[in-house]
Order: sequence, then C-alpha cells, then structure tokens
Amino acid sequence: MKLKWIFDRVMALIGLLVLWPILLVVAILIKIKMPGGPVIFKQKRVGKDGKLFTCHKFRTMTVKHSGSTVSVAGDNRITPLGAKLRHYKLDELPGLWDVLVGNMSFVGPRPDVPGYADQLRGESREVLKLRPGITGPATLKYRLEDEMISEYVSKRQQNGDTRPIQEIAEEYNDKTIYPDKVRINLYYLRNYSFVKDIQMIFCTVLGRNMKYNGEII
Repeated sequence: MKLKWIFDRVMALIGLLVLWPILLVVAILIKIKMPGGPVIFKQKRVGKDGKLFTCHKFRTMTVKHSGSTVSVAGDNRITPLGAKLRHYKLDELPGLWDVLVGNMSFVGPRPDVPGYADQLRGESREVLKLRPGITGPATLKYRLEDEMISEYVSKRQQNGDTRPIQEIAEEYNDKTIYPDKVRINLYYLRNYSFVKDIQMIFCTVLGRNMKYNGEII
C-alpha cells in the first residue's frame, strides 16, 4: 500500500492548499451561527493498530449535549448549520490534516470512538490493520446513516416501542449497522485495490453509488 501512502500525503496537502477558502468560510459560519463553542471538534478515536489519535472535524452539535455517539436525523443536538455540514460532508474537511500527518487515509474504515473498534474480537479485529479513512466502502453504503437510523426508530415507535430514542438508535447501530460495516471493511482489507480507492473518492465527492463486492454502495 505504498502508493496509497504517497497518494494520501500529496493529495491531503493539495486539498488543504486548494480548499482553504472553503475551510475559512465554514469556520466563520460556525462562529456566527453556532457561537459559544469551538469551531473544530476534537475527539480521541481508535486508529491503525488500535492506537488512539485526535480526530478533527468541524463542530456540528451544540456545546452541551449528551455523550451518545449515535445520532439520528433531526437530533436536537445537531444545529441547523451542522445538519447541512453533515449532509454535504463539509464537516469532514479538517480531516485532511489528519491524513497529512498520517493518522488517517482518504479511504478506509471510519475512525471509531473507544468502545467500538478497540473491542473487536477474532478476525473482526483485522480491520485495525487499516488506517481510518475519511470515506470508504462502509461510509458510502451508510452515507445517509442518520436518516436510516431515524427511519428505524420511527418504525419501532409505531410498533409500540416506548424506549428512549437514543436507546433504540444505539441498539440498531450496535446489532445491525456496525457489524455490517466490519464485514465490508474486512473485504476491503483483503481485496485492496487502489483503483477502487479512487472510484470511492469520486463517488463520495459526486454523491454517487458504485458496485462493490456484489452490492451497490
């Protein structure tokens, strides 16, 4: 994966140099529309080989919110501006810095908070051999994850489930979405293709789907 390593560093540097006006505009908007908190959201995530690193994103939530890591569409913790940043993936732009310094890659599994990836067992733990990515096959498949979880929660509530929304959302994530992401990322590890990496990057930027491992993501 030497070519992948070189590509990540070069393109991350170019991306930061080219996109700095957009980064600046988003930062100003956050300061204006979401005052009282930092522009950049920093959090410890599990990286390659299970090592922790500090992940950087534009802040999309209110300053004071619960500690749940699973969000749903319409979550009142997410601000109106934050929802737009998430929808267009602009909140991920500071991640270019994480790619440049070697903590992340353009393509790979999403960096998880402690309690998920670092607790994987058996062959599933092999995904930790990968550097976390800004995008990837699992990210593409679940690009509308918030909406998917929200729809699931609504169906459960319609069927009489009276548990808190976050509890239902976390159950769906932990039992259905996360295991499927691990499956997809294991396939990515064992069948790596630089050409597919480039295709995933273009699909992410253009908001398109692609065929991968016999399914549309």
